[in-house]
Amino acid sequence: MRLVDELFAMYRNKITDDEEDLDMITFAVLEHYNRNELMEIVKDMDQHELQYFIRLYLLETLKGKFAQLDGTHYTNSRHLH
Repeated sequence: MRLVDELFAMYRNKITDDEEDLDMITFAVLEHYNRNELMEIVKDMDQHELQYFIRLYLLETLKGKFAQLDGTHYTNSRHLH
């Protein structure tokens, strides 16, 4: 995905791969896009990227829902609800 490649190139020497740093970048980037712009990013995805995108969304959302049931914290689930 072009956006991921651009972000990686921009930040690869400036931050660690720490989850908090990556969360900060993704939230800052998403603040600058409206719904239509986000949909354009999705439309530009090839089949593999789209399936990966949906798979990650489903996985993290399901982790969050199961975590709510049993009080367990799953990685990344706190930011996708």
